Amino acid sequence: MNSGVFVLKDKDTLVSMGTAKFASEADFQHLLARFPELLSGDQIDPSNPRKWVLVRREKAVPSEENGSGRWSIDHLFLDQDGVPTLVEVKRQSDTRIRREVVGQMLDYAANCVVYWPVQELQADFDATCASQGRTSGQSLSELLDPETNEDEFWLRVKTNLEAGRIRLLFVADSIPTELRRIIEFLNKQMNPAEVLGVEIRQFEGQGLKTLVPLVIGQTQEAAQKRRPTGRPERQWDEASILEEIRNRYSEAERKVAKRIADWMKDKGDRLWFGRGQRSGSMAAVFTSNGIDFWPALLWTSGGLEIQFQWMKQKPFFNEMENRRELMRRLNEIDGVHILEGQLTKRPSVSLAVLASNRSETEKLLNVLDWVVERYRSGQPPQPEAETLRQQGETE
Repeated sequence: MNSGVFVLKDKDTLVSMGTAKFASEADFQHLLARFPELLSGDQIDPSNPRKWVLVRREKAVPSEENGSGRWSIDHLFLDQDGVPTLVEVKRQSDTRIRREVVGQMLDYAANCVVYWPVQELQADFDATCASQGRTSGQSLSELLDPETNEDEFWLRVKTNLEAGRIRLLFVADSIPTELRRIIEFLNKQMNPAEVLGVEIRQFEGQGLKTLVPLVIGQTQEAAQKRRPTGRPERQWDEASILEEIRNRYSEAERKVAKRIADWMKDKGDRLWFGRGQRSGSMAAVFTSNGIDFWPALLWTSGGLEIQFQWMKQKPFFNEMENRRELMRRLNEIDGVHILEGQLTKRPSVSLAVLASNRSETEKLLNVLDWVVERYRSGQPPQPEAETLRQQGETE
């Protein structure tokens, strides 16, 4: 049967291509992992075509904190704006392609934004790159523009997850009409999440093979409701962050936030601002020997988030004992109670706690001064006299 697809083999030979099927779902999945450009990023966003890197195949999705994984998504990609792109692959012959796959994908989406730590995604990406004989830096250099460094990229990923800015792609060799309607409906209703289908048709003839992707669900109405795909909903700055805190919290908390923001401006080598739709964040970035470091993020949600999860990948604070020393110093501030189990996470110090006593804010900033000094010098902390006395009493 003539498919209506032809390949001009040479100027005198026109080859009629017949419709072909993928041998197995595994073959289909392998093809996407090897060639993510088949997801047709130019159709998804014509003004700024999407590009992707593969984070992992069969990525586990837990249903509880620290869970091992109740489900697994076929592919997890990231685009150049750090938008997690979840891909579920089904062949037309699979009866689950109609309704069951929709429920699966919504389960994945609802849980991944809550239970995927960014450092876990980064570790998955590193492992995938290593299996391909590449470094993560090489892969990201092909994805990102020259002005975006790796640390900023992973902060974008974190911000996107927390804002629910993800992309769900149903990929099949043929997408049935009822699934098309569901995709279009979800894509119009969900924001900032994006829901699309990608139909990849395969054609063969005279030893040649042609693959033709078609994006489904990207209606003009849905595109108008959503800013360019993967683009942040809002670019925050210091003024908008402090204004948001003023609107949400007390004057005393705003003053604490202003004092922290001033410290960031005075001490940091540069400032970084988040691009979350609902919540804004800012951080002072410190650079030493070409490595960026940010000890804390100020959030419009009313807290200063201590970045232990990022510190553990940086000089000096990659040692657990040094993170414990930071925990000890922070816990000397009234109202701060960081636990040992949070030394790989991002515990937050409430602005309300600091607002109760102005001196506690200064204690916190003194601790941050110590953090920056330790990071830049790379020298181990010297035990204080009280610590030495306590050690002597226990020996």
